[in-house]
Amino acid sequence: MQSEDGSQRVLYEPDEQPPNTITFALGFQAALLCIAGIVITPLIVVRAAGGGEPFLSWAVFAALMVSGITTILQAVRVWRIGAGYVLLMGTSGAFIAVCVTALVKGGPAMLATLVIISSLFQFALSTRLSLLRRIITPTVAGTVIMLIAVTVMPIVFDMLADVPEGTPVEAAPVCAVVTLIFVVVLALRVSGMWRLWVPIIGIVVGCVVASFFGLYDIQRVIQAPWIGFPEAGGWPGLDLGFGPVFWSLLPAFIFVTLVGAIETIGDSIAIQKVSWRTPRASDFRVVQGAVTADGVGNLLSGIAGTVPNTTYSSSVSLTELTGVAARGVGVCIGIVFVVASFLPKVAALLLAIPNPVVGAYVIVLLALLFVVGMRIIVQDGVDYRKALIAGTAFWIGVGFQNQAIFADYLGEWWGSLLGNGMTSGGLTAIFLTLFMELTAPRRQRLEAALAVEALPEIVAFLEKFASRRGWNAEMTNRLCLSAEETLLILIQQGEGEQAKKRLLLIVRSDGNNGAELEFIASTGEGNIEDRLAYLREHTDEMPVEHEISLRLLQHFASSVRHQQYHDADIVTVRVEAPVGDRKASADYADERR
Repeated sequence: MQSEDGSQRVLYEPDEQPPNTITFALGFQAALLCIAGIVITPLIVVRAAGGGEPFLSWAVFAALMVSGITTILQAVRVWRIGAGYVLLMGTSGAFIAVCVTALVKGGPAMLATLVIISSLFQFALSTRLSLLRRIITPTVAGTVIMLIAVTVMPIVFDMLADVPEGTPVEAAPVCAVVTLIFVVVLALRVSGMWRLWVPIIGIVVGCVVASFFGLYDIQRVIQAPWIGFPEAGGWPGLDLGFGPVFWSLLPAFIFVTLVGAIETIGDSIAIQKVSWRTPRASDFRVVQGAVTADGVGNLLSGIAGTVPNTTYSSSVSLTELTGVAARGVGVCIGIVFVVASFLPKVAALLLAIPNPVVGAYVIVLLALLFVVGMRIIVQDGVDYRKALIAGTAFWIGVGFQNQAIFADYLGEWWGSLLGNGMTSGGLTAIFLTLFMELTAPRRQRLEAALAVEALPEIVAFLEKFASRRGWNAEMTNRLCLSAEETLLILIQQGEGEQAKKRLLLIVRSDGNNGAELEFIASTGEGNIEDRLAYLREHTDEMPVEHEISLRLLQHFASSVRHQQYHDADIVTVRVEAPVGDRKASADYADERR
C-alpha cells in the first residue's frame, strides 16, 4: 500500500497484531522464498569441498533449524537478544570461501570449532559497538563486501562445469546459460511481488533443462521420506586440537564474522526505517540486539556443525513491499523453517539441484553483492581519502587472493592467512582507517557531571578550544550555545533517575569552517533526533518550556545525530561558522536566558 506522496504505507507496525490469516500467509510466503537460499549455501560449501552426503544432509538440517530459532529470537527479543523486528536469519554466502577452506584443510569438526570461536567476537562487538563506530566505517564495510564477491567467484566458476562423468559436453553450459538468462532477464523486467519469485523461477527452469540431460536426480527426491531426521553420523563433533590449521584460519573466520555483523548492522538499521508509519531515528540498542542474536545463531551453528548465518536483507524488502512489520510474521517464518528441517523431501528437492544451475544463480547474487558494497561506500560520501582507502584495500585483496603479491615470500602460515582476499583487503582498509583516525586533528576531551552546574566548566573549555583556533566571538558564542542546549536536553532526558551521571564531551575542529561536538552520556528513552523532527513538522505550535532547548539547538547546529546504545547515548552536533547577519540568533538566545 502506498501513501499519497508515493511512499510505502505501513499497515501493521511491530507492536500491532494483524489477522492470523495475514500473519500466516506472509510468514509462509517469506519462508518459502528464503528456504532455497538457506539450503544452497551449505550445499555449495560441502560440494565444493568434496564432502560426503551424510554431512551435507546434516548441515542442511542444522542450518534450517538454527535459522528458524534465530528468526523467532529476532522477532520476539529476549532481554537484550534480538531486534524486536521481522529480521529473517539464514546461511550467509560471505562465509562460503572460508568454510570451504576449513573443510578442505581441517574437516567438518574444524569448521564447527572455528564457527564457535569466531561467534564470541560478535558478542564482544555487540557489547562495545559504540566504541568501534569510527573503525567499522561504511568505507571498510563496503570494501569487504565487494571482496566477498571476488573471493567466492572462482569457486562458483568451477561449479559451472561440475557434472558427473559421461554427461554430454553441452549439458553444463546449456544449463548454466539458460538459468543465468532467465534469472537476469526476469530480474530486469519484473517488479513488485513477482520480483521475489525470480530466484525460484530461474532455478526451476534450470532444473527442467538439466532433467533433459539426466542431471537432476529425481530419484533422490522420490526416495526421501516426508518426515524424518538426517542420517546417523552426520554431526561432525568438535576439533579441540587447536593446531596450526586452526590458528591460520581463525583470523579469516573472525574477520568474515565481523563482516556478517556489519551486514546485520545495516539490515537492523534499514528495518527500523520501513517498520513505522512515522519515521524514527535509528535505535542502536535494536542494532546491538540484532548483532547479539546473530552471534547466538553462529554459536548454535558451530555447536550443530553447520555453516554460520546472518540476517537477510530481503526482510527489509518484504516489509516495505507488504507494509506488514508485525512481529508475529517473524515468528511464523521461524516456525516454518523449523518444521521444514524435519521434512527430508523438501531438503532433497533442493539438494538435487545440479551444480551448473546453482553456480549460475550464485553469479547473480554475487554480482548484486558487489554493487551493494559499492553503494555503501558511495552513500557515505566519497572524498579522495575514502576513495584511496577503498581502492587500495580492494586491489590489495584481489592481488593476494590471486597470489599475485609476494606469494613466494609469505610462507605457509602468512600465505594461508593473507591468501584470502577478504582478510588481506579488509585488514588494509582497517589499518588505513586507523591511520586516518590517529593522524586526524587532535580531539579535546572534558569529563564533567551531567548537571547544570557543569555548564561554566563546559563553556570555559569550549572558549579555550575556539581561542586556540583563532575563531571569532560569533563562532565561539555559537559553539557554546549549541553545547549549552545539548546539555540541557540530555539533563531533561535523564530526569527522574537517581543515579549520578557523567558526561564526556569530545570536540574537534572540522577544517576552518566548523566544529564537531560529541556528547557521551547515559540518559532516558527519548531520542533527540525524533524530537527535532517533530518540531520541524509542527513549526506553528507555541513551544512549551522543555521544547525551547530543542528549538535553539535546531537553530544553532547544522546537524544533530543521536545514537542510543545500551551502555551510552552519543549525541553528535555539527556547528558551522555563521554566515551573514546573526542578530536573530543573538536575540533568540537572549530571550531563552
